[in-house]
Amino acid sequence: MKKLFYLGIIGLILFEILNVYFIMPMPGSQQMRSIDIAYFLYTWRWTFRVFFGVLILAGISSAYQSSRVFTALASVIALGVCYAFNFQMAADAMFAQTEHLSMQTAQKNKIKTNRVIVGVELNGEAKAYPISLILYHHQVRDTLAGKPIMVTYCSVCRTGRVFEPLVNGKPETFRLVGMDHFNAMFEDKTTKSWWRQANGEAITGPLKGTVLPELASQQVSLDTWLKLYPESKIMQADVLYKDEYDSTAKYESGKSKKKLTGTDSLSWKDKSWVVGIQLNGESKAFDWNRLKKERIVQTSIGKEAIVLVLAKDNKSFFAFKVPTNSSTFTFKNDTLINGSSRFDLRGKSISNPQITLTKVNAYQEFWHSWKTFHPQTQQY
Repeated sequence: MKKLFYLGIIGLILFEILNVYFIMPMPGSQQMRSIDIAYFLYTWRWTFRVFFGVLILAGISSAYQSSRVFTALASVIALGVCYAFNFQMAADAMFAQTEHLSMQTAQKNKIKTNRVIVGVELNGEAKAYPISLILYHHQVRDTLAGKPIMVTYCSVCRTGRVFEPLVNGKPETFRLVGMDHFNAMFEDKTTKSWWRQANGEAITGPLKGTVLPELASQQVSLDTWLKLYPESKIMQADVLYKDEYDSTAKYESGKSKKKLTGTDSLSWKDKSWVVGIQLNGESKAFDWNRLKKERIVQTSIGKEAIVLVLAKDNKSFFAFKVPTNSSTFTFKNDTLINGSSRFDLRGKSISNPQITLTKVNAYQEFWHSWKTFHPQTQQY
């Protein structure tokens, strides 16, 4: 009977490891298509635990009589693994949510204006979320113009996205559960489906294939954002997580050399920065190093003509649709110039407020992320 005890101990340890292995950045785990296996293990976790627990209880008496030391040691190891993998290595335990969200006006703001933010504007109301803060939390819940919003960021993909946390028209809450292909993954409270941060799609579970509504957002310096939206409110640091925020300083500037979150200064490497744009099912990636040199790119994605510009702060970028037959645009002093027309970084005509360029969602992220989730992407 003692074999049952050791079989249960070994089975429980292996299960707890595998239950975390497939959804955390462990060697080899993020390169394989294992999301359905991971979801199966997670969904039936208590069944596995009870099964192995029954084996342990059935054989513990015999094992104890044979060797008290080995029985005690095996039990301690199993308990240690269960605790570590369920409480210390769980994604939502490693990256806690802020419970004291503070949004302040520019006059009361304490965030340095040279920091990079994810900004979102809706119906005249604007808010800014420093990536130095949201990359730790992974998600921040707030409201904008009366709508609930979910501001998300994945540091391993360098992806910032803003969603409406609505599933089938109803408000939903999410928790960070792990990652898939190095992208943060959330679990909804109601159906326990798992959702990908890069595009808001449920990739496994009852709601597989459902997509969260996304709001237009911009990644820019706070200084540039406040010039465009001076009445914007800015997320402030939660003092409970000061140490975690401080550890992200090198990440934002691209100076981090960590394996998962470091930046490669060369072009088109897995950890190189790109700006990705998707329109009407087609996508294109733009090398950040080239964009810094050229400052403006006028090209097409599918049948749409677009202009992509990098502001003089070397941090803020903007993309707009333009008429397919339009003449060449130029860019000077953060102003788009087309013939006699001048446009600011919101796409608004400086001389005629009635004329506006249509903004296009553009994302800065690591090349490995963009090509993974846009496998048919073109490279500019």
